[in-house]
Amino acid sequence: MMPKCWNTALMLALVTTTAAAAAAQRAAQILVDTAAMDAHVRFLASDLLEGRAPATRGGRLAAEYIAAQFQALGLEPAGANGTYFQPVALVGMTPQPTLAWGPAGGATDTLAYRDAFVAWGERPEADIAASGEVVFVGYGIRTPEWRWDDYKGADLRGKVLLMLVNDPGLVDSTVFLGKILTYYGRWTYKLEEAARQGAAGAILIHTTESATYPWEVVRGSWSVEQFKLDQPQSPSLAFAGWVTQASARAALTKAGLNLDALSRAAARRDFRPVGTGLTAAVRIHSALRRVESENVAARLPGRDPRLASQAVLITAHWDHKGIGPAIRGDSIYNGAEDNASGVAAILGAAKTLAQLPRTSRSILFVATTAEESGLLGSEAYVQHPLVPLGQTAAVLNLDVTNVRGATRDIGALGMDRSTLGPIFVAAARAESLSVESQPDVRGSFFRSDHFPFARAGVPALSIKPGVDFVGRPKGWGEEQENIYNEQRYHQPSDEYQPSFRYAGMAQEVRVAVRAARAIANDPAMPRWLPSSEFQRPQP
Repeated sequence: MMPKCWNTALMLALVTTTAAAAAAQRAAQILVDTAAMDAHVRFLASDLLEGRAPATRGGRLAAEYIAAQFQALGLEPAGANGTYFQPVALVGMTPQPTLAWGPAGGATDTLAYRDAFVAWGERPEADIAASGEVVFVGYGIRTPEWRWDDYKGADLRGKVLLMLVNDPGLVDSTVFLGKILTYYGRWTYKLEEAARQGAAGAILIHTTESATYPWEVVRGSWSVEQFKLDQPQSPSLAFAGWVTQASARAALTKAGLNLDALSRAAARRDFRPVGTGLTAAVRIHSALRRVESENVAARLPGRDPRLASQAVLITAHWDHKGIGPAIRGDSIYNGAEDNASGVAAILGAAKTLAQLPRTSRSILFVATTAEESGLLGSEAYVQHPLVPLGQTAAVLNLDVTNVRGATRDIGALGMDRSTLGPIFVAAARAESLSVESQPDVRGSFFRSDHFPFARAGVPALSIKPGVDFVGRPKGWGEEQENIYNEQRYHQPSDEYQPSFRYAGMAQEVRVAVRAARAIANDPAMPRWLPSSEFQRPQP
């Protein structure tokens, strides 16, 4: 018979072992408060916040709410003067444009605002008037790495450039990346290049396929107040705008040109700019206001004296479109999925990380402003970083997170560009999630707040929901994503729904937390792969 003291020792050992195993199990489990995330989405997408446009009462309420949540979690203020706020100076411009065009010396057509065109000033001026010959410049791309130049040295100073959206890979899989949109297909790049060419203005021809969203998105997004950083910008266009394909086709037909033939020619490397014989006259009166918005920033300090001055950033934009053109009687663009959901996720990640052992590097949470106006809040951060960019290990971005339920997979934009890819895959596998890399047809890598950081040399990922949903048939996730893009994206119908389910958002948060902790504890800094177009500037 075993002595009683041995029994006691054995029991103590078993208890100790069991407790250690339980502690290890708890450490392996990342707990996420889904009820709190639902409450965040419900509040931030409320009509009371009127669409969270920057520098509006609703936008300020959103920023104050996020700061209060950071404070409640015990996070340090990381903004200016010991606050949670990083000021971002903006110029707001609410446009009232007119556009008339036609053959030189002939009758002109005045297009219907919002139905046939939208336009806005590219300079912070109350009144802009510009006119000039319309020159069709194909896709408006000039890039040595793809051996493509739509401009061919033509003198386009003072001209109005008419161009296609997307890039030639949309129609020819042998050039660029095929149907995967590159940065050169983004409308933002096209306006930058048109300005470098000395043009007076640029007009983008819309199709749902090339833009990857319907005209309703254009109508709603560009007829509300537009923001720019309140700082000099050179070179710059006088104006920019979109026209419907039908409007462009009709105008070119009057000038004796065929849009389909021009588009086919634009898909070839030997394309040269085409003078259309059309003259366009644009007038834009804008209500101007110089305002201050804010990024909201909080810090979870690192524990390593050597590495704590470095940081991993987790970002999500808090702004949306505010109040705009009514659609089916609703004029509040609530932005529940875009991006109250991302803010809920960043707050969920902050709450989880605050309850876990501290990491070697600090973790910085940044809720940005004016993303919908062209990534302005993140651009302002990059110009005036709260942590030097050279000491910023990585950026993990959360934009339009999953409110439809648990998935078997997850994704991230930019996985194939840096050493963050394997870290993300390991974090996903720890949550029993597969990682599926889908073609970035919509060019989403260039459309959210991680991109200014990437362009400045900081390795970055934007985490994407999975598409293989538990309890749903194959293809359901992609179908729901398409429905969102067509029916709710940048429209008043992007509202909070009681049917939202947060198991998938919790998966994204847990993977983000695991990835952030792995990066923050690794003595080595992440780096871009040699094949990437982004590299850290050398010290």
